[in-house]
Amino acid sequence: MDFDELYKLILMGDPCVGKTNLLSRFSQNKFIHEHKSTIGVEFATRDVDIDNKIIRLQIWETGGYERYRAIPSSMYRNAIGAFIVYDITSIRTFENAIEKWIKELRDYTKDRDVVIMLVGNKTDLSQQR
Repeated sequence: MDFDELYKLILMGDPCVGKTNLLSRFSQNKFIHEHKSTIGVEFATRDVDIDNKIIRLQIWETGGYERYRAIPSSMYRNAIGAFIVYDITSIRTFENAIEKWIKELRDYTKDRDVVIMLVGNKTDLSQQR
């Protein structure tokens, strides 16, 4: 399918906060019950129709484990937005989202206009907060 515009987005955050499931749910409408660590970078696309234009969203997910952080800065190039994900049942993942992941995004992106959205995930576990 052809598209009119292409937008690159990044999913970032600590390990096990649910980035892979957010990507899977958005791109394929699937929920993955078994946990599998992302090694390096995952990638998915989804086309959406906005005002009679086909917009292709290119979503890149970074692995959260330090040992897989050898991600080239080129992954960040041309990103228009980033979703920084944290687990609502873990205050540490929230603190890292604020302190670590926003800094990393700013360090690797040259465009200061990158839109950042902080995403609290695992809301189905709110009783464990």
